[in-house]
Amino acid sequence: MDVRHLAGVDTTRAVRLLSEVRSATLSGQRAPMAPRPVIEESWERVLRSGVDPDHDVRAGLLSRAEVQRRREGSALRHVLPVLREGLLPFADAGRHIMVVADADGRVLWREGSPAVLRKADDLGFAVGADWREDVVGTNGVGTPAVTRRPVQVFAAEHFVRSHAAWTCAGAPLTDPRDGRLIGVVDVSGPLETVHPSTLAWVGSVAKLAEARLREHHLESLERLRSVAAPVLARTGGRALVVDRHGWTAAVTGMPYTRRLALPDALSAGTRWLPTLGRCSLEPLAGGWLVRAADGPVSRAASRVVLDLREPRGASLAVSGGAGSWSRRLSPRHAELLYLLAVHRAGRSAAGLAEDVFGDPARTVTVRAELSRVRRYLGGLLEHRPYRFTEGADIDVLLPEDPRDLLPHSTAPALGDGRRHPTVREGRHRGPESPPGPRPGRAGP
Repeated sequence: MDVRHLAGVDTTRAVRLLSEVRSATLSGQRAPMAPRPVIEESWERVLRSGVDPDHDVRAGLLSRAEVQRRREGSALRHVLPVLREGLLPFADAGRHIMVVADADGRVLWREGSPAVLRKADDLGFAVGADWREDVVGTNGVGTPAVTRRPVQVFAAEHFVRSHAAWTCAGAPLTDPRDGRLIGVVDVSGPLETVHPSTLAWVGSVAKLAEARLREHHLESLERLRSVAAPVLARTGGRALVVDRHGWTAAVTGMPYTRRLALPDALSAGTRWLPTLGRCSLEPLAGGWLVRAADGPVSRAASRVVLDLREPRGASLAVSGGAGSWSRRLSPRHAELLYLLAVHRAGRSAAGLAEDVFGDPARTVTVRAELSRVRRYLGGLLEHRPYRFTEGADIDVLLPEDPRDLLPHSTAPALGDGRRHPTVREGRHRGPESPPGPRPGRAGP
C-alpha cells in the first residue's frame, strides 16, 4: 500500500494506520503493515542513536552571529533565489514553509506561511535549530541528509510523537564539483496539506538549484582563467592553475587534465601530489598556481586508510615514502573503494556494477567513476580487474555498528556488509591476505 497516495485521498485513515504501524513497530509487535523501507531503516538508525520517541529533543539554537557566519560561508546562498522562486509561491499558498539547512542539519533559512511558521516555532523548528536525524529523529531534513535522496515523511512516520501532526518532504543539495552534501531543502506543513506530488516537486527544484551551482562553478573558472593567462605566460616548464577544489582553469607545458586531486588541507610551498609528484604551490586569487618539479613522477606509497566510521563523511588517507595526503570521499567513491577492499583479488566493471546498482550492464558509469578515483589514487589502483595494487597496505576503519556502514548507500552489496561485514577494521597487505583485525585494534 502506498501510504503517501492514501494520505492524499483519505488523510484520517492514513494517519490512523501509520500511528498503528509506528506503535507496533517500535514496541516489537506485529504491525498491520510494514513501514516503507526508507522509514524503517531510519527508525532503526534513530533507535540506535538513543532518541526518545515520546520526548522531543531541542538542541540549543545557534546564535544570530553564527547563523549569519554560516550563511555567508555556504554555497547554499547562491541557490536561494532558485529555491525561493520554485517553492515559495506554492508553499505559502498551500500553507507550507520552506526550510533550508546546511550539511550539519542546522536550519539557516526558513520562509513561508506565517501561521505555519508559528506552529514550527512550537516544535523548535526555528532558524539555528539542529535538525539532524540522530538528534530529532526521522524528519524531512535529517533523513534526506543521511540517505542522500529525496524523502517524504508523513504523520507518524516521524519518529518523535510530537512531530506526527506534520508532513515534510526534503531533498539533499550536493556540490556538483565533488558530490559532497552541502545542505537540504525541505517543504513542511500540517497534515491536511499532504500531496503525493510534493516530493517530486521538491526534488525537481533541488536539481534546478544544483544546476545553478554548476553554472556558478563554470563562471568562477572563467574568472580564474583570466587571472591565469598572464601568470602562465611567464612560467616555464610544466604548470597549471586550478581553483581551490582542483578544477583546472589553464595549463602549460603538459597535457590538459580536467581536475587535479588536492589534499583537503593545502598551503603554499612544496607538496607531493598523487598525479604530478613533487610540486610547488603558490596561491592566486581564487585558486593555486601548481608547478611540477622536473624528474620522474613518484607514486610510491605504502599505506591507504579508508575511514568509514563517520556515517556523514568517509575519507581516504595515503602515506608513504613519497609523502602523505588525505581527502574526503563522495558517497559513490566510498562505496567503490569499500567494495574493492572487500574483493582484494579484484573486481570487474560488470561485477562492481552489479554490486552497486544490481545491474551488471551499467559498466559505463562504473568505469567513469573509477577513472575519477584513479586521478587521485594514481598507481595505487589497478584495472583489469579493478583492485588495489599488491604492494599497498589497506586499512579499513568501520563503524562500531555494521548497520551504520555507509547508510546513504542503496548498493545491493552493502546489505550483506551491514549484516555480516566481510572487511573488519584492520590492515590488509595485498589482494590475497585474509581478512582480520589489525594487531592491537579490535574490529567492531
